[in-house]
Amino acid sequence: MGHKRYDALIAEIRRLTDAVEHLAGPAPAANDWAVADCFVWAPARQQLQPIARPNRVALSLIRGVDHVRDILHENTSRFAEGFPANNVLLWGARGMGKSSLVKAVHEDVRRESGVSLKLVEVHREDISSLPVLLDMLKTVDHRVIVFCDDLSFDHDDTAYKSLKAALDGGVEGRPDNVLFYATSNRRHLLPRHMMENEQSTAINPSEAVEEKVSLSDRFGLWLGFHKCSQDDYLKMIDGYAAHFNLGIDPDKLKAEALEWATTRGGRSGRVAWQYIQDLAGRLRVRIG
Repeated sequence: MGHKRYDALIAEIRRLTDAVEHLAGPAPAANDWAVADCFVWAPARQQLQPIARPNRVALSLIRGVDHVRDILHENTSRFAEGFPANNVLLWGARGMGKSSLVKAVHEDVRRESGVSLKLVEVHREDISSLPVLLDMLKTVDHRVIVFCDDLSFDHDDTAYKSLKAALDGGVEGRPDNVLFYATSNRRHLLPRHMMENEQSTAINPSEAVEEKVSLSDRFGLWLGFHKCSQDDYLKMIDGYAAHFNLGIDPDKLKAEALEWATTRGGRSGRVAWQYIQDLAGRLRVRIG
């Protein structure tokens, strides 16, 4: 009889243990920084998922943004070398290479400096988990750029408070080994009509949007990307064609590229790359 009671007690303890483990969720995953230079943050398991082959282009192929390219490169170099550097907001026209520039500069500086410089991408919907990520990163022996692509906030979205806290660092301050880069189509990260609506319905209009507008002020550098001129667009096309050895008559290349932009409703780095992919496919040239 005693054995039965003992077995029942053990079974009950195991049942309670399983229930507690289920409520606690999965244990944090082990993160191996040595396996890659680029990672994606998965907050559910506090895991950094390594990206073996990041989607990026060489820095030399990004044209038409020379000024902001040089500023971002210099800021990143200083950070990699352990000197003061700023958080950066890259904002402006779609398809002009904002996220491509971040990834290309990271790779270029990492190779130049020889420093263990890592890039960790945080998805827009995971911004609220930034404090957890930063708490993890402050203990690692690497320089880390935390990157969020296409960042913006809607009217009732409070996740911007987590970002503001991460940029300011609170009492403890932002970890010395971490820098934050973000891209956005919006200069102030909030749609203008929503800012105006906040202002019109508030008791104190100026304070109603101050907190959200001031979010972008936490970025020490604002790098603007503007619409592409025809000359810059054609320089992009020529650069890609030369880099990938696409054998095509220059006049035909120019005519096709301009027609392609017309059918897409505008010129941009993304449109140039899409044309090159189409051209390479027709010529049966691998560019991956």
